[in-house]
Amino acid sequence: MEDIYFSVGMNALLAMVIMLLSVYLAWVLLQELKLEVFLKQPKGRRAILLRLMLAVAIGYLFSRFVLDYWEWSASLRLLVE
Repeated sequence: MEDIYFSVGMNALLAMVIMLLSVYLAWVLLQELKLEVFLKQPKGRRAILLRLMLAVAIGYLFSRFVLDYWEWSASLRLLVE
């Protein structure tokens, strides 16, 4: 029973790390976009908050894709058992 708790805890830790890394990666990549064209004050607080929200949204979607794909590929071995 203790192994199950450890496995669930490790999966949660891995999901959190992948989520944070994905948000950070999205933040770094969003810095390459020229959003100044679309924003009135590109250096203002609202612009930074918008970039942060975009990074969280994109990072979340990317990390869910990675985690779901990992789960699906792990479930495929149940077909051959």
